[in-house]
Amino acid sequence: MIAVSSPPRRRLGQALLRRIPLIGALAGILLALWLVSVHDLGAVATAFGRVGAAGLAAVVVVRALILLLCGLAWAKVAGVPGLGSGPFLLLRAVREGVNVLLPVASVGGEVLGGRLLTFWGVAGPLAAAGIVIDMFFQVVGLALFSALGVVLLAQVDNAQAARLATWCAEGLAVSVVVLGAFFAVQRLGGAGALERRIAALGRRFLREAASGDAARPGVQGALDVLWARSRWGALLQGFLLHAAAWLLGALEIWIALQCIGIADISFSEAVVLESLSQAIKSAAFPVPSGLGVQEGGFVLLGAIFGIDADTALALSLVKRVPDVVLGLPSLLLWQMIEGRRGLVARPPDEVGREA
Repeated sequence: MIAVSSPPRRRLGQALLRRIPLIGALAGILLALWLVSVHDLGAVATAFGRVGAAGLAAVVVVRALILLLCGLAWAKVAGVPGLGSGPFLLLRAVREGVNVLLPVASVGGEVLGGRLLTFWGVAGPLAAAGIVIDMFFQVVGLALFSALGVVLLAQVDNAQAARLATWCAEGLAVSVVVLGAFFAVQRLGGAGALERRIAALGRRFLREAASGDAARPGVQGALDVLWARSRWGALLQGFLLHAAAWLLGALEIWIALQCIGIADISFSEAVVLESLSQAIKSAAFPVPSGLGVQEGGFVLLGAIFGIDADTALALSLVKRVPDVVLGLPSLLLWQMIEGRRGLVARPPDEVGREA
């Protein structure tokens, strides 16, 4: 028997990892097509049409406010002196556009956002560390938001709601362990080992910032600076902005349902729909933009509050309108930044030497 050498196996594993977003996208498309096939497409279109142009515009405005809060949160936690919030607001929109419209896993936009931030002269390790902390607070905010949804769902006098609340609570318990490990990696030096494993990827995206100073501290050093006790006030502000952004997302659902004509859904029930649908979507992170997963989540959760499947699917479509309306311009903005890099780029080390 001929033994298979380790390098081919490693290359096979790397190839499979690169194809995870594509596999997830195909699975999501199949799920979405199945959901459409087993429901009345005409009824879905009718419910979607009831939202109207004014309702869709209101949902888009709410999403824009959410991105604004997230951009401000990133600026707070990134700790880049001499750089205003403007670049973070622009690049936060780019991150979102990449994540919701391109066939990448849910962190593809974050990798690109860190790379583009170096165009403003931010040191590569500092840009990467800021992204890591921003993602951490975003996920912590989602976990707490989901916990609020579970508490509210447990108040519903419904056996299905009780079972779902129990399952979600168990999932949240697992997420707490994962988040604790993620925090420990940042604070106990684990990021240094992780940085060495992804060095090739880091060099490709952060080459411009890294080439200027070989002695500059790596990502772990930047994380230590950003997590310094003196910065806890800024970090708390970043976390609260993310928490507010998650809560504001429930307003999108409430507006859409009011426009469709389901006026008996309270804002607290909209919080349940938004928080748990986002948790389901987040759990399926390899599927780009939760394609199919988001729709299935709304059908499952909507049934608890008496929302029929056709209306739930229409609600999911409404939630995707801002993805396109705001996502397409953000992708064009990305290309403009790439094409006109000299207009925004600042020399390495001009900013980001200290936090």
